[in-house]
Amino acid sequence: MNNVFVYCEIEGTVVAEVSQELLTKGRKLADELGVELHAVVAGTGIKGQVESQILPYGVDKLFVFDGKDLFPYTSAPHTDILVNLFKEECPQICLMGATVIGRDLGPRVSSSLTSGLTADCTQLEIGDFQDVKTGKEYKDLLYQIRPAFGGNIVATIVNPDHRPQMATVRSGVMQKALYEGSARGEVVYPDVDKYVSPEAYVVKVLDHHVEAARHNLKGASIVVSGGYGMGSREGFEMLFELAKVLHAEVGASRAAVDAGFCDADRQIGQTGVTVHPKVYIACGISGQIQHIAGMQDSSIIISVNSDPDAPINRIADYVIVGTVEEVIPKLIKYYKKNSK
Repeated sequence: MNNVFVYCEIEGTVVAEVSQELLTKGRKLADELGVELHAVVAGTGIKGQVESQILPYGVDKLFVFDGKDLFPYTSAPHTDILVNLFKEECPQICLMGATVIGRDLGPRVSSSLTSGLTADCTQLEIGDFQDVKTGKEYKDLLYQIRPAFGGNIVATIVNPDHRPQMATVRSGVMQKALYEGSARGEVVYPDVDKYVSPEAYVVKVLDHHVEAARHNLKGASIVVSGGYGMGSREGFEMLFELAKVLHAEVGASRAAVDAGFCDADRQIGQTGVTVHPKVYIACGISGQIQHIAGMQDSSIIISVNSDPDAPINRIADYVIVGTVEEVIPKLIKYYKKNSK
């Protein structure tokens, strides 16, 4: 009772990386609260296939729902599973990925349980809260932190009275790590029919196709990223040339993507990908909070900007003041010369 739950998303029998990231965060939250970390996964033919991908992250109890019609994902059966399981287990916190599935499933579950949900969180913390109107004090609430009002402020959202406190988090925001402590590691295999109504299977998936990613922004050790200051799609060609020399990946700010300078799947930030490279080179990026949320944990940040007062320069380790047209060709020339 009152434990922390993580919904683990799968593709076939492979657990999504975002779920493992949330298990790592969930373990930390559970330790701080003095409760257990529980996980739930649902799919077809997953018994004996997913346990080793979930338990090492510090899970005390894993619920594996294995049924013939639970994969590919459809809304109703998975909603039934979580709603009925949570009515039994009464968790205080539930975390899931802000993926296509999480953004579909989370609101359905929270609506059914009248619990509320905060989407696209960038931080999760435990803290206290006092209701100014009533004077009532609440201990150990989940602080659900995310940019709001177009990224102009960072909002801390709490859910004092309803449970579970639900939040979705995008892939890459949290960093996954195997748990070095001891956890119970219990696994149970509930009877799916006791949780899912026959009517929930009325929707059938006729074709299921997952296209492989064209690049590896999340796993890149060096990211060269461009903003609106690159000026054009042709301007971004300089970044691709620099990235080739550095064996890096190319990213972009939302402003650059909206302007058509770069493809949307390379967008970094609150509404794009979150990256943690060893080196992040920001070219012509002003540094709005939405973008910073997606790259602020880079080990070294280098800013190339003609504006010495650009917001991104405040978090940069190194700042090169100059236009991208002047600086980037020089970088390409230098690295080509010194990479031979």
